[in-house]
Amino acid sequence: MGYQMSQRARISLSGTDPQKVDSVCTQIRGISQRTGVAIRGPVPLPTKKLKVPCRKSPDGEGSETWDRWEMRIHKRLIDLDADERALRQLMRIQVPDGVNIEIVLRSA
Repeated sequence: MGYQMSQRARISLSGTDPQKVDSVCTQIRGISQRTGVAIRGPVPLPTKKLKVPCRKSPDGEGSETWDRWEMRIHKRLIDLDADERALRQLMRIQVPDGVNIEIVLRSA
């Protein structure tokens, strides 16, 4: 009498465009509904704001005016029960440019 330990896939998505990140989340949710696999998430993690202040004037003359550039990094976390069919479909997802996807398998 043997039993198989269930595995869980933790998928972390990050990107600068929240619409692209959420579109990948909806694709993953569609895969879980088609295969009947349990899903938890997407959990929105806090948005990182990378700020870079720089002087507008190139030569140091004139009044001190600053440009404040900001890049926001949006993150989502999804837990998915690792089924072989679901993982195979997960590998075929079209991930747009600017979205990083990381899949980690771990025992539940």
